[in-house]
Amino acid sequence: MGDAKMCNVLCRKTLDSKTAKAFKEKIDDEYRVNMILDNLPLVVPIQRLDQESPPVYQLGYHVGLKGQYSGSKEEKYFIHNHLSFIVKYHKDPQSNSARIVGFEVKPFSVKHAYEGKWNDEKPRLTTCDPHTRHTVVNSNTPQEVEDKAEIIFTYDVEFQDSDVKWASRWDAYLLMTDDQIHWFSIVNSLMIVLFLSGMVAMIMLRTLYRDISKYNELETQEEAQEETGWKLVHGDVFRPPSNSDLLCVYVGTGVQFFGMILVTMIFAILGFLSPSNRGGLMTAMLLLWVFMGIFAGYASTRLYKMFKGSEWKKIALRTAVMFPGVVSAIFFVLNALIWGQKSSGAVPFGTMFALIFLWFGISVPLVFVGSYIGFKKPAIEDPVKTNKIPRQIPEQAWYMNPAFSILIGGILPFGAVFIELFFILTSIWLNQFYYIFGFLFLVFAILLVTCAEITIVLCYFQLCSEDYLWWWRSYLTSGSSALYLFLYATFYFFTKLEITKLVSGALYFGYMLIASYAFFVLTGTIGFYACLWFTRLIYSSVKID
Repeated sequence: MGDAKMCNVLCRKTLDSKTAKAFKEKIDDEYRVNMILDNLPLVVPIQRLDQESPPVYQLGYHVGLKGQYSGSKEEKYFIHNHLSFIVKYHKDPQSNSARIVGFEVKPFSVKHAYEGKWNDEKPRLTTCDPHTRHTVVNSNTPQEVEDKAEIIFTYDVEFQDSDVKWASRWDAYLLMTDDQIHWFSIVNSLMIVLFLSGMVAMIMLRTLYRDISKYNELETQEEAQEETGWKLVHGDVFRPPSNSDLLCVYVGTGVQFFGMILVTMIFAILGFLSPSNRGGLMTAMLLLWVFMGIFAGYASTRLYKMFKGSEWKKIALRTAVMFPGVVSAIFFVLNALIWGQKSSGAVPFGTMFALIFLWFGISVPLVFVGSYIGFKKPAIEDPVKTNKIPRQIPEQAWYMNPAFSILIGGILPFGAVFIELFFILTSIWLNQFYYIFGFLFLVFAILLVTCAEITIVLCYFQLCSEDYLWWWRSYLTSGSSALYLFLYATFYFFTKLEITKLVSGALYFGYMLIASYAFFVLTGTIGFYACLWFTRLIYSSVKID
């Protein structure tokens, strides 16, 4: 600390053809070298066109660069073999100690030269010599990457006093330039919400109020036989759906997911999950997912009991293993692929074992506890009696076709979040920090409201056309936004990312598939609960003889 270095020789390497080829591939793929000092990532400051504004920081420095010698057309590869580090520190006036507040580097490519024979003990270079105060300030004589090339790696360290306090040393990393885009995305989403809220309010107030007062006035027998609309299906609307067990499992998983996202976001907004704590966000989400298992079990068995089910343990087990099982299977395949590439990004066996322990040791028992509590409670009563014989559903108009209305239902929730989605994808795949949790929370609230409202609107139209099969449809209506999410991720892959390797592509689509599946479970559950509340509300407010 505080010990400035000039032209320190690190080592001398002679490349063989295999290493030279590997370096060229890495330079072609624009690989960066990342370093960490006192938990601060290394950055390369890049000056903007207007000199006044602060520089943009690029995380890590590029392994090398491609270029041509003047007067030649041939592209050559050059390696960054001289690093000029700048360590910024802030002096504490009281204790006279200093703390590191910045870690920057300027990479250079230099073909180093030395006189006479190479001496490993005391190497002296002619291109960079601390005794003669001769330092590297440009890459005018760059170091080529080729077979048999001799490369000498050197570095400087300079310490600079800085006014930045230790507490705010991350601010430079998180300097965002596009707040206005986020505001634009929020306003765009709010427009969708206002439009939908207007529709829901209209349905609720005008239509329902009129319907309910009309239904409640139908006293004479002749009029009662002519009634139409949603009241006609009152004897079937709470008939349990086909595959009701699966619906219970998915709703339980959705509740677990919703709890996890909500608590994570609250923590993030309060500043507990700062990007300086690497991996903090992922750890928090995994632990919260495990502990939210109790709510998953509770929600799925409450619904199961409403459907007159009796085997609660079966439902609890399926809730505990289905979603995590699918995700783990995809994750395991992806990890095997990374492992096959000998990448350091692969999850080690110890961590895998810890994840499996979290799942079976904590999550599964908690799901069973929640299920037990949920099953012990009295069943939720339906507001109207269900008829013995199911009523025939009349032929529906083409636009009320289930597939069509489900696909239409997913567009608006996706539309409400897709601009923010672009930032999240960029931060995950293009190695930037995502920390604007305030915006994210707003977008999440908007997503909630949009999912609930679009499902209610479409559910109302469906019941008015005397189609009472709303259980699964309400889940799929808002859940179909996950399909659009995956399509957008595919579009992003082909337009924004330049991924050519098969394994990298498989990783991208594998992780986006997991994300889309999770999004489906979350949005579907929101839509389902909104619809359940809506149908119970309208059928409990009409008189039925």
